[in-house]
Amino acid sequence: MTEFSNGTASADAIDGATAILFDLDGVLTPTAIVHEHAWQDLFDGFLKATPEVPAYRESDYFDHIDGKPRFDGVRDFLASRDIVLPEGPLDDDPANDTVHGLGNRKNKVFNDIVAAGGVEPYEGSVRFIAAAQARGLKLAVVSSSRNAPAVLKAAGLSEHFPVVVDGVVAVAEGLPGKPSPATYQYAARLLGLPSEECVVVEDAVSGVQAGSAGNFHSVIGVDRGAGRETLLAAGATLVVNDLDDLL
Repeated sequence: MTEFSNGTASADAIDGATAILFDLDGVLTPTAIVHEHAWQDLFDGFLKATPEVPAYRESDYFDHIDGKPRFDGVRDFLASRDIVLPEGPLDDDPANDTVHGLGNRKNKVFNDIVAAGGVEPYEGSVRFIAAAQARGLKLAVVSSSRNAPAVLKAAGLSEHFPVVVDGVVAVAEGLPGKPSPATYQYAARLLGLPSEECVVVEDAVSGVQAGSAGNFHSVIGVDRGAGRETLLAAGATLVVNDLDDLL
């Protein structure tokens, strides 16, 4: 049976915890890459009509979008280019150049990519989940994405997570998105636990900031591209390249 490492840093990050709260995209599944591609596709197309505005760059994803609720990502990227658009209705047509229209356009691109290729979870994350369950830890997923249940199902992970707090739940409950700790705190409450007994696992700067802002047991950063020092500066207790590193 796979066990957690006895290394001091990893042991300190988990010992004494009762639950682990996972981000989804980039932590459990490589769908963060799909999100990156979908955002680039969206803004490459949108900015073609404004050649005087700086083109979309890879760094824009980490600087303005990663880990945030979808429409916040749209607003923050547009703000970085001094572009102001009408909000539009929440279910605005993806063809419309509004905040919600662009967000819904991105969501369509994302879902098309997932439907075409499926979702394979990170092997190290699957082993980590098994080790956490073997230790008797409770598990939850906390994702800004409104697609979290569909992605978990596609990855074959749904059965492991009785609690999923996603973008739909956040809106329904009036919870601010990451970097606010509210969605993580809500997941802890659904598990019937104080935040102090829950470990947060995140790959995005905004998610690590959310964990750091709440009174959680620890915050484990997974470096999928944000950078080890960046995640530590955002408040991570420990940063690993893969959750396998903790086993």
